[in-house]
Amino acid sequence: MKRMLICIIAVLLALCGCSVNTLETDSSREGDAELPAEDITVYSFKAGKADAHLIYNSSFAVLIDCGEKGFGKEITGYMSDHGIKSLDLLIITHFDKDHVGGAAKVINDTEIKRVMVTNYIKNSKEYDSYAEALSTKGMTAETVRSRTELILGGTEITVCPPLRDSYPDSPSNNASLITTVRCGRCSLLFAADAENARLDEFMRTEGGHYDYVKIPYHGHFQQKIAPFLQMTSPLVAVITSSDREPEDPQVMKLLAADGAAVYLTRQAPVKAVCDGRTVAASYDE
Repeated sequence: MKRMLICIIAVLLALCGCSVNTLETDSSREGDAELPAEDITVYSFKAGKADAHLIYNSSFAVLIDCGEKGFGKEITGYMSDHGIKSLDLLIITHFDKDHVGGAAKVINDTEIKRVMVTNYIKNSKEYDSYAEALSTKGMTAETVRSRTELILGGTEITVCPPLRDSYPDSPSNNASLITTVRCGRCSLLFAADAENARLDEFMRTEGGHYDYVKIPYHGHFQQKIAPFLQMTSPLVAVITSSDREPEDPQVMKLLAADGAAVYLTRQAPVKAVCDGRTVAASYDE
């Protein structure tokens, strides 16, 4: 009850545009999962209504999406400032401009070992720039067609692809790659811009509680969001929104009712640190 009251206060502060202090939340995962040798950091950039999330420690770095065109320099600047010289993995969840727009800059300026993408191509100038950057580097992206697991620095990363070749509704968003991260006893989920069909797939095939959830589709309300939040029951929720296109109040109410601490990138970048037992999140102001 105490945690729920604290989280509701945090949500109200977020809605009012106030700063939210770091909230540390205990993972409810059972078992004797091996704890990581080093904490991992998840940095969700303030990129407007766009996604860019960097997951890293001294052993590895993974970037999920790159924001819009021109945002790549913000990502590479942060990496340089924090001594991150290469990416073990770049995931482009889908090819909307607010996810692939900054990719060309990142690819051109960064050593990248692997690039994973969805099976649905959406043609645009941003996509063309991304494809040209890959070609210039002599790289080929891996189209993820089956559940793909890898371990980096003791952290388990799973990339879950769409189960269909195409979707009649919102074909690009519903083709989103969904990424899960297991760090010790903690689980983190990055739901990209998944809409109803994709959320339904994920709930049927993956399921479970997640300590940290990047809320799908910039916090838009949709039919499947209530059962999705009920299933994942996040302790920490991050929404990538903007002042022009803010998160839906109904989604905020659902998260508040579930006791989640909500962080909005339209206010400031969000930094979460996981030590394998807990996830501690705060605004990076």
